Amino acid sequence: MTRDDALTLALGLPETLSAPHFDRTAVKVVKGRIFATFGAAGDMNVKLTPDEQEMFAESAPGVVSAIPGGWGRQGWTRVDLAGTDEPLVLSLLNAAWRGAAPTKLLAARPPVT
Repeated sequence: MTRDDALTLALGLPETLSAPHFDRTAVKVVKGRIFATFGAAGDMNVKLTPDEQEMFAESAPGVVSAIPGGWGRQGWTRVDLAGTDEPLVLSLLNAAWRGAAPTKLLAARPPVT
């Protein structure tokens, strides 16, 4: 999967927008937090719970891994997009979106599956 393909999937989730974030492109939920960032090198970072991070890393070793240090312990997870497919990326993005979306939005508009 390419960076642009994954970014399109992220922006297809309810009430999202993108903006520059340092040297990356960030995607956030409107009135919520950043849930994914995209690098020019074809990688994606997503914010998961520690349990989600462990599950995805075990299911896709070498493709999904915790970011080293404190960011990774907080759930930030690196994804090598070249080693992924659409179902995996969409699952990662949906999990990250749910963690960033405000409660009212979660109740009113569940993410696209």
